[in-house]
Amino acid sequence: MACNWLIAKGYAILETNWRHGKDEVDIIAKDKNELVIVEVKTRSTDYFGDPEEAVTPQKARRLIRSAEAYAEISDIDADIRFDIISIVIRNGKASVRHIEDAFFAADFWEET
Repeated sequence: MACNWLIAKGYAILETNWRHGKDEVDIIAKDKNELVIVEVKTRSTDYFGDPEEAVTPQKARRLIRSAEAYAEISDIDADIRFDIISIVIRNGKASVRHIEDAFFAADFWEET
């Protein structure tokens, strides 16, 4: 569902469920000249909060580390953006929220 959402917005999907060591990136995509690292969070309810709230600082650091590894391994020299796709499925209907620039690597640079 998240890939289809991105494709409909003009993104090129480069990888899904890409692993580097113990880390995993749900979707790696290209949007114009940016490499986009996408974390997908899906829930059946938002009773306990929005799905995107589950992206912790620790998860953000792992995504940053993975993005840097992917760019190096793939020899990609592009700006890197971190997005979250938040999906809530209720009664068989999905609500999708795409949060672009959900966080910035510079906010975590001392801890990576």
